Amino acid sequence: MNKVLQATYLNGSLLLDEKLDTALEGKKLTLILVEDADIASQSEVDLEEHKRQFFEWSQRYAAKLPPDYKFDREEAHER
Repeated sequence: MNKVLQATYLNGSLLLDEKLDTALEGKKLTLILVEDADIASQSEVDLEEHKRQFFEWSQRYAAKLPPDYKFDREEAHER
C-alpha cells in the first residue's frame, strides 16, 4: 500500500492526521518525510527538480515485476 499522509511532529512522535488501516498493525513501514513549509516556499523549478529526484530514488528501490505480471484483485481478496 502506498499512501500520502499528513502528520505533525510533536515531542519526538509523529501524530498522523488520520488513522492507518488495521491491516498494517505490527508491520514495519518506510517513511519519506517532506516538510510542508519547505515545499511551499520553493520555486516551481525547484519543485520539479525535487519531484525528479524523488522519482529517480523510487525507481532505484522499486520492486521489479515480470513483464507478464497481471494483478488479480479477486485473488488478492481471497487471502
